[in-house]
Amino acid sequence: MGQGHGWEGAVLKLLRAKDFAFTVTGTEDVSEHYRRVHLTDGGMLAATGVHPTMWVRLWFDNAGRPHQRAYTLVDPDPAAGTFSLEFALHEGCASDWARAAKPGDTIEATVHGTGFERPRPEPTHVFAIGDPASLPALNSLLGALDCAPATVWFESAPDDSTLPLRTDPARHEVRRVPRQADGDRLVTEVKSALPTLLGATPEPYVWIACDTTTTRTLSSYVRRELGVPKQRMHALGYWRP
Repeated sequence: MGQGHGWEGAVLKLLRAKDFAFTVTGTEDVSEHYRRVHLTDGGMLAATGVHPTMWVRLWFDNAGRPHQRAYTLVDPDPAAGTFSLEFALHEGCASDWARAAKPGDTIEATVHGTGFERPRPEPTHVFAIGDPASLPALNSLLGALDCAPATVWFESAPDDSTLPLRTDPARHEVRRVPRQADGDRLVTEVKSALPTLLGATPEPYVWIACDTTTTRTLSSYVRRELGVPKQRMHALGYWRP
């Protein structure tokens, strides 16, 4: 573990987290507020293997203090030792790093806690709720569960229409929901449609990955009011408003 990661780094070290250094090889501006950064993995993929929705913790400098954020791998290639990361740009040290990233830049990363449990039995329909911050994980999930059709509620701003949502119109229904400051519209639309859809699905799987508040609200609703068993759903807050 590199020096200067603070108490979070010390805890991760005790938990036997593995550390790697990534190197930037290029960047792409997908939209005004969404950037893809290409990297070499510093030997990570050969050491850890790859699974769907795999993520890493990156360490950023935040005014002289260490700050870590988790990002999902995009198109990991173990043979080449490469992958990409996608950043929904806003204020903050992680977005500042992504905006300024150029070939040759390096960043430290920690691998710990990531995992993927495939739902059993296989889902007959996937219900996914996400936004630009969780888009890489959403794409990875849909790719992993490609045997099932999916309904996707995707909360985004009007200028996010070019984001790389990897869906197949033949199998995936995408319901775009305009982002509101409090996330209420997304919650309302999901609550309006999901009960009927679940009632027509023998083996559903529900995946929720939005801001922390919205994720908590919808997760509680799905578990307590709709009665979806915990092994048939996954919920994780990806950012704080």
